[in-house]
Amino acid sequence: DIVNQWRIQYKEILSNYGDETISVVKVSQVLSGMRDIPSLVCETSFVHPYEGIKFRGYSIQEVLKLLPKINDFPYVLGIWYLLLTGQIPSKEDIEELESYIKIRERLPKYVIEVLRNVPANTHPMTQFAMAILAMQRESLFYKNYSSMSKKDYWKPMLEDSLNLIARSPIIAAYIYRRTYRDDVFVKSNEDLDYGSNFAYMLNVNDDFVLDKDFADLIKLYLILHSDHEGGNVSAHTAFNISSALSDVYYSVAGAMCGLAGPLHGNASSESLKFILDIIKYFNGVPTKEKLEDYIKNYLSFGRVIPGFGHAVLRVTDPRYIAFDEFVKSKNIDSDVIKIVKLLYEVVPEILKSTGKVKDPYPNVDGYSGSVLHYYNLKEQDFYTVMFGVSRIMGITAQLIWARAVGFPIERPKSLTLKHIVEIVTSKS
Repeated sequence: DIVNQWRIQYKEILSNYGDETISVVKVSQVLSGMRDIPSLVCETSFVHPYEGIKFRGYSIQEVLKLLPKINDFPYVLGIWYLLLTGQIPSKEDIEELESYIKIRERLPKYVIEVLRNVPANTHPMTQFAMAILAMQRESLFYKNYSSMSKKDYWKPMLEDSLNLIARSPIIAAYIYRRTYRDDVFVKSNEDLDYGSNFAYMLNVNDDFVLDKDFADLIKLYLILHSDHEGGNVSAHTAFNISSALSDVYYSVAGAMCGLAGPLHGNASSESLKFILDIIKYFNGVPTKEKLEDYIKNYLSFGRVIPGFGHAVLRVTDPRYIAFDEFVKSKNIDSDVIKIVKLLYEVVPEILKSTGKVKDPYPNVDGYSGSVLHYYNLKEQDFYTVMFGVSRIMGITAQLIWARAVGFPIERPKSLTLKHIVEIVTSKS
C-alpha cells in the first residue's frame, strides 16, 4: 500500500530527526523571497544544479525513454502516474488510467456558461482560474469532509484530482476557441489518448484534423512542464492553500493565479517576443556577428535575455535539450527556430564574459514558445494556460501526498524589519 509507506516514512523521519538542524537562515535569504531556504517538502521532483529536473529520481531522458508509449511517443498520463506513485507504469496501467480519465471528461454545463458570461477578450488565464474555481461545487472532499476520518482525507482528494485532470484540457481548449477562434465547443474525441485529444480540441488550424506532430509536441510540452519542485509560486500556493484543508479546486485555482504572474508563467511568451523582435529588427535572421552586437547592446541597458538563466541550474536545461531533440526529429525549420539555435551559440559566451551570471545557459522557456509558434499556436497570452494544464498534474500529485500523510497547516513565523535588526545586533 503506497499510502501506508508514505505515512510510515513521514512519521519515522519526523520522530527520528525532528530536532535536527537542516541549515542556518541568512537575513539576505529572508529579505530575498526566502531564496534557497530548505523549508518545504516535495516528493514528486527535485532540481539538481548539474543534472536538471528529476521526476521521482528519473532524469528527463530516462522519463521519455521509460514511460509507456503510443505511436512511439510517451503517454502524458504516464508522468502523472510516476509523480503520484514514484513508479514507472506499465502500458496496461496507463491504458486503464486513460479509460478512467475518459469517463470523467464530461464538463458541467454551468462551467461553459460561466465562461460565456465574461468578455471573450478576458485574459485566458483569468478564464481558466474562474472555470476551475466554479467547479468547486463538484468537490467530493468538500461534500464528505464532515463525515470522514482524517486518515481517509486523501481519497476524495484523489477523486477530485482525477476529475480536474480530466476536465482541464477541455476547459483550456474551449477558452482557446472562444478567445481566438469561433467560440465553438470542440467535443472530446474518445478514440484519442489524453495528449492527442488536447491537441485535437485546440484545433489550431481550424480543420478538425489531428496533426500527429503537433500532438507529439503537446505531449512533450505537458510532460516537461508537469512539475518543478514545491517552492515555485504555483506549486507552493496550492500546497499552502491545501494545508488549510481546502479542496483541490480552491487550491489549484489559487495556483493558476500565481502562475499567471509575469515572473512565473509568462517566461516562454517573453522569450518568443524577444525572438520576434530580432526578426523584425533585422527583417529576417541575422548573421552570428550581427546578433552578437545586438545582444551586447541589449545587455548594455541593464536588461536580461529572456529564456536564459535559472535560479538553480548551472547547465543547459535538459528540458530545453528535449525540445531541441524534438525539433531535430521532426525536421522543423523556420526563422524563429533558426534564431533559437543561433542564440544558443551566441548568448552563453557573452553572458560568461560579464563574470556576473551564475547560469548563462538556456532554460526550457528559451524553446517552448517558439515550437508552439511553429505549429500555429501563436497566441502568447494562452501559453500560461498550456503551462497550467501541465502543472496541474504535478500539483495534484503533491496535494494527494500531503493529504495522505496528514501534513499540517503551514504557518511560518514572520518578523518585522525591526525584529531582524534586533536579532542580528543582539547576537553581535
